[in-house]
Amino acid sequence: MIGKRRLLICSETDIPSVNMKSQLLKKRDWEDVGRHGNNSFLTNGKTIMMTTPDLHIRIEDVDQRIADAGFAVDEVVFMSRHSAASGEASLTVHPIGNFRENKFGGRERMLVRSNPALMSDALRKIVRYNDLSDFRVCFEVTHHGPWLDKPTFFIEIGSDERNWGNEAAAGILSDVILDMEPNDYDVAVGVGGGHYAPRFTEVALSFEINFGHMLPNYHLEGSSDEDIVRMVKDACEASDTRLVYMHRKSLRPAEEKRISELIRSAGFELITSADLERINGS
Repeated sequence: MIGKRRLLICSETDIPSVNMKSQLLKKRDWEDVGRHGNNSFLTNGKTIMMTTPDLHIRIEDVDQRIADAGFAVDEVVFMSRHSAASGEASLTVHPIGNFRENKFGGRERMLVRSNPALMSDALRKIVRYNDLSDFRVCFEVTHHGPWLDKPTFFIEIGSDERNWGNEAAAGILSDVILDMEPNDYDVAVGVGGGHYAPRFTEVALSFEINFGHMLPNYHLEGSSDEDIVRMVKDACEASDTRLVYMHRKSLRPAEEKRISELIRSAGFELITSADLERINGS
């Protein structure tokens, strides 16, 4: 873990979150360090696990709760369910924040700092550990709250009641949580594509690149030049990078040309897979 103090957050109202916590309790020795307000705390080395009755995406004062409980942390991982109308079985990770409105927590037009190296390693380890053939593994693009200051991502089981209670899936993600660690690959922001970021998932699994925030087509469509530059700039700042990887084939040629020119004119560097080294064995 390279010395970082990591906070895991479990929501008592979230079945996968509770199941991941249960698996973690079986696999490591945790010290009960008491309650503060409605939250209870366990520690294992430099890892802290906070259990709360509140729903993840609405906890807008995570930083304050941790400070009030006397802890200092460097990064935060939310253990959560993923909901989708498709009901598709899935194991996902994603950064958080809002490119536009804040219907599901967080702050309007504000992105939480991403944790590209840890999140991308989590994705790779999910693929490595996953033995559930019917579960899709992928990134999701940036969406929903809550707001906090620390580098953050969600790790999730989806997509409905048929999958949320899957103990094997919770076991896989608990192993990932215990084993994930950052690397020193370059970081890129993803631009284009759909909500489940198929191209960025594929690239992260094959090449030495970590993804931070991801800006999908549905936020690009109908946006002004100024708004696109704003969103790309915010994504790069919250991912601490100047590199942008576009899912070019997801865009019409004229839009791909326009957005590429906007990104370059704003001072960011566009990269492609040809610029990247393959991960050994991929």
